[in-house]
Amino acid sequence: MKDSSLAIALSGLGFMLALIWGDPLLRVLKHFKIGKLIRIEGPISHMKKLGTPTMGGVMFLMPVTLITILLNGASLIGLNVLGRSVLLPLLAMAGYAVMGAIDDWEGIRGPRRGLGMRARTKFIIQVVMAVAIAFGLRYILQVPQLYWPGAKDAIDLGVLYVPAATFIIVGMSNAVNFTDGLDGLAGLICATAFAAYGFIALGQGQVFIARFCFTLVGALFGFLWFNVHPAELIMGDTGSQPLGAVLGIVALMTGQWLLLPLIAIIPVSEALSVVIQIGYFRLTHGKRFFKMAPIHHHFELLGWSETQVVQRFWLIGLLFALLGVAVAVV
Repeated sequence: MKDSSLAIALSGLGFMLALIWGDPLLRVLKHFKIGKLIRIEGPISHMKKLGTPTMGGVMFLMPVTLITILLNGASLIGLNVLGRSVLLPLLAMAGYAVMGAIDDWEGIRGPRRGLGMRARTKFIIQVVMAVAIAFGLRYILQVPQLYWPGAKDAIDLGVLYVPAATFIIVGMSNAVNFTDGLDGLAGLICATAFAAYGFIALGQGQVFIARFCFTLVGALFGFLWFNVHPAELIMGDTGSQPLGAVLGIVALMTGQWLLLPLIAIIPVSEALSVVIQIGYFRLTHGKRFFKMAPIHHHFELLGWSETQVVQRFWLIGLLFALLGVAVAVV
């Protein structure tokens, strides 16, 4: 009960910090004209988002970083508030955030304006960081490698663990990036997924991971205050890339990463829709399986409003996240 109470309290602290510095961040982004560019082939309703401040992921990344560093610093005076195990996801969050920020900046002001970083370059950076993180999880933190639903003992994957962990981290980083296309969608889905893994971590006794998750949930709620429709700012790769990577890392740290397709069903579906669209396009020499990918745009082009897509996707995400938690605690 004490651990749950502190985790929830940290969620409230993360929310307040994100909310407090939201307005100053908005003024800075508007001052430097760091605005969103819109895909011409996208839904016409998105044209009104043109110029909306982007790189908004900084709004929730800073509070989480500050709280985590301060609570780890508290251990120097004998307070056992947060453990060193959370430093790995924190460093990973920083690394992917820097890469995402460079991508956003290149897309706004760089030589590849409107395009951002080259996909191959970004993928290589993602993989290199993910491999380093996977080795850290395997050989430094020695996390449980894999829990089969219903089993009490973790399965040792041996040499397969590093490539599997790398795939999960890179895959989730891109999956959340694909999800970040509608006001409030990525933030709501990720907050739900982190809350689910926070409860799983509490059930395992990994209280430090749980506190980190709930701090992130609170900060995301603060970000959503400004990101709900009509959004005052957009997350951008600065936020979506680290969110996805850290979600994959948290899943790996709990050993319950087999449940990611349930707990993160929306990001996984978004990524699969892109793969299906590209594969079908190539196999049929120009035909499309969906009206547009990622799949949230498909439903928009079917006539759903942006708010309907976000709310319905979130309801599905919440339901499956609850199912994932239920399976984890069996």
